[in-house]
Amino acid sequence: MNKPQIKPVVWIGTSLRDFRDFPAEVQKDIGDTLQKIQRGLRPSKVKTLSGFGSASVLEVREDHDSSTYRTVYTVRFAERLYVLHAFQKKSRHGSETAKQDIELVRTRIRAAEIVDRELNSAE
Repeated sequence: MNKPQIKPVVWIGTSLRDFRDFPAEVQKDIGDTLQKIQRGLRPSKVKTLSGFGSASVLEVREDHDSSTYRTVYTVRFAERLYVLHAFQKKSRHGSETAKQDIELVRTRIRAAEIVDRELNSAE
């Protein structure tokens, strides 16, 4: 039986450092979800991040101690899973993602495109 291909995770910008600042329980829960995504699954915790015109930018949300933690990633690239942003939601007004977080994700998508091209050309 063939083993399913597991996509490697590439952390863009400060996303890994920011993720490591999350509480340990949140890191474990989101990490488990990312492992499922690496295997090609789409866990129920995964939601499309609005404002990107397609379902290629997604987020994992985890609530902990009355805070919400989010990890944003993209599946635009076939070979790798790019984590673009990890942050604690600050706003208490609804579920809308702050404009500065959306802009940071846009910037990091462009960075992921460059990294992906470099990694593909090195193979």
